[in-house]
This record gives sequence, structure tokens and C-alpha cells, in this order.
Amino acid sequence: MLIKELYTLQSFTDTGGSVNASVKLNKDHEVFKGHFPGNPIMPGVCSIQLVKELTEKSVNKKLFLSVVSNVKFMAIINPEKNDTVHLTLDISESEGVIKVKNTVLIDDTLALKMSAIFKILS
Repeated sequence: MLIKELYTLQSFTDTGGSVNASVKLNKDHEVFKGHFPGNPIMPGVCSIQLVKELTEKSVNKKLFLSVVSNVKFMAIINPEKNDTVHLTLDISESEGVIKVKNTVLIDDTLALKMSAIFKILS
């Protein structure tokens, strides 16, 4: 975990190419005190890092994010209002890279949708 104690993995189901996971955000984490004071919002880069870490868990490899496309931040993730987020990742490997299409939901609201390509480091 790049940002220690930002979240706790609540559930992780990997059916070989498809991952469903739920994480509970630590609303008291320092990152939320700076982004933004009095109005905490999950930084977009932290959401993308979360996708990377769950993809690494699924493929059991270290990855480097090389391409992100179709990134759409659709809703604000405020850990004081919604501390649990649900992620769906569709993962495929071809030509030495890992491709991921994902969604991040807070309750039934789409918060993030993106496609990513990761290079395999190990």
C-alpha cells in the first residue's frame, strides 16, 4: 500500500479476469485533512492508485501505470459521507501488459470510470 492506512480491504473476489472489491476509507487519514480542510475529498490520484494496488493483488505482479484513458470522475468521494467504495475491475493480459477497465461506486453512484494499461515489472 503506497499510502499507509488510507483504506482497509473489506472484500476481494477474483474470478480470473474479473475482480469485485470493497474498501473502507479511513476518514481520519492525513490525506483528507489536506484535500480539503473541512471538506474531505478522495484525491483522484489516490483512486487510481487504489485500482493499481487491487490489480497487483489480482495478478500477483508489481505493475507500472503506463497509460490511462477515458478517465471520468463522475462523483465526489467524501469519506465522511461514504466511507465504503466498491470497485469492479475487468483485467486482461496480452503482449506483456495488463489492461484494466474499472468502475468505482459509492453506494449505487458511479464515482470513477477508467481504462488503464500497466507494464509488468515483476
